[in-house]
Amino acid sequence: MTDASTWSTGGPGGRRGRGEPGRADTYRADRTEVPFAPLPGVMASVLDAVERLNRYPDPSGAGLAEALARRFSVPSTHVVVGPGGAAVTQMLLRAAVGPGDEVVCSGPSPGASALLDRSGARLVEVPFAGPVQDLDALAAAVTGRTRVVVVGSPNDLTGTTMSHRSLLDFLDMMPPGVLVLVDERYREFVTDTGGAGADAGESVADGVGLARGRSNVSVVRTFSHAYGLAALRVGFALAAPRLADAARRAALPFAVSGPAQIAATVSLAAQSELDHRVRVLGRERDRMARALRAQGWEVPMSQANFLWLPLGSATEDFGRACAQLHVVVREFPGNGVRVTVGEREANDMVLFVASRFAGRRPFGA
Repeated sequence: MTDASTWSTGGPGGRRGRGEPGRADTYRADRTEVPFAPLPGVMASVLDAVERLNRYPDPSGAGLAEALARRFSVPSTHVVVGPGGAAVTQMLLRAAVGPGDEVVCSGPSPGASALLDRSGARLVEVPFAGPVQDLDALAAAVTGRTRVVVVGSPNDLTGTTMSHRSLLDFLDMMPPGVLVLVDERYREFVTDTGGAGADAGESVADGVGLARGRSNVSVVRTFSHAYGLAALRVGFALAAPRLADAARRAALPFAVSGPAQIAATVSLAAQSELDHRVRVLGRERDRMARALRAQGWEVPMSQANFLWLPLGSATEDFGRACAQLHVVVREFPGNGVRVTVGEREANDMVLFVASRFAGRRPFGA
């Protein structure tokens, strides 16, 4: 089993410093990676696959798609495999939208670049209502040109979730022909299925369950985050067969490597170890959140592997202060920073910087 003392020492993102790519002592807390080594069996399977690098991989990822179909109890015709969650999102958009269409999402969004795709569609970003997605405002932003609305649970900015009832009510507000794309790339990190960050007492939204029975709902997930395969680039979507088929046809050929397909398939079989790692990381996430709240910060109830710190105009100063300690955080100027939960050392550095800002003292004084 894995605990905090056996986390990978590579640091989030390989510990490469901002502006100093050769540094080995910088923690990349701006990327939503985990500090764990690959799950049991993955390294051996990848090393075995390396011996077949002279062969092209399965272009459709059929073996992985079948494994995912079994895991989520759907026909394999509903499964789309691609090189990461962002790429799978783009594959779905190319199949669902065209020039002049609109894609609606909450903003600011770290994943907005994946939505700004070559389709020629216009991106409409709806501001968050505090730390949560404003579902009513998202619904109000839908026009006759809207073809896709993206919602996240946990969302990719603050890590808050939505309740299943809220998602159902939102779906009822969608006009015919509008695809609701549920971003569940951080779903494995949800440790409070009773609704931390969602409506109190309500179960967290189950996009997979809805995608099984509704042709206007698709779900995107990834192996980059909880499964720890960020370097191999493999993600997937569950969608109605017609949309899934169109998305597969929109993909680049052989986009998911053979080692990536094998590593993802093996990772699916290590569920108990994955669950353990998620609990370990969840405890560290919650420790950081409690410490920040004790300092006076209003930290949302994240159920992802990162925390949101609302800093407003102090955002860039905070980022520079963290960089002085060789920790890079994800800055959203004028709004705040998103901090990946990584090695304890990096987490404590962020807590130290936050304590200086909470006390309104200039860093280094």
